[in-house]
Amino acid sequence: MDPINIIIGLNIIATFGANIGGAKKGIKDKVGVFKDKPKTYLQTLPLVFSTLTLILLIISIFQIGTLEYKTEYQTIRIFGLVFYLAFSWVQIWAYKTLGENYSQDIAIKKDHQLVTKGPFKVIRHPQYLSQILLDIGAATATLSFILAPLALVQIPFLFMRANLEDKLLEKHFSENFKNYKKKTGQIFPFIG
Repeated sequence: MDPINIIIGLNIIATFGANIGGAKKGIKDKVGVFKDKPKTYLQTLPLVFSTLTLILLIISIFQIGTLEYKTEYQTIRIFGLVFYLAFSWVQIWAYKTLGENYSQDIAIKKDHQLVTKGPFKVIRHPQYLSQILLDIGAATATLSFILAPLALVQIPFLFMRANLEDKLLEKHFSENFKNYKKKTGQIFPFIG
């Protein structure tokens, strides 16, 4: 097997525990724990995209749905690998930083607090930046023509989800959120 694909496979295994922990926590959250939870397709669609991109990545590491690996593609594949690795761990850092405030849903919990530390010092939605960059990095590292289109299609939905989350946070944290918003970017540093 290709060394880059072996590294990606090992990273999937290494990050699986943290990601499955977040998924379990999201499933355990009952309706009663939420103070406000809008009904929208944005609650589930980005999660479906995320699951599909993971499945396609696993398929891609077995060189199914990928371009032929040629020596002249090695440098771009390494850049993709670095992005994939870095942002898969930034995503976990963001999830861990949220702690009890984390939810797979767009929601405000009853004891919800505005988190402004860790990666949230710079951007309000580091999980979405990470999802975008790790999926694009993974598609590049594996030269996957089945993963790349889905990685790109999900981007506008992540921006829509971030906008909805910002509105919900502003509704519940008013001035605190407005001040926080002035100091941070939405998905990319210094933008939005």
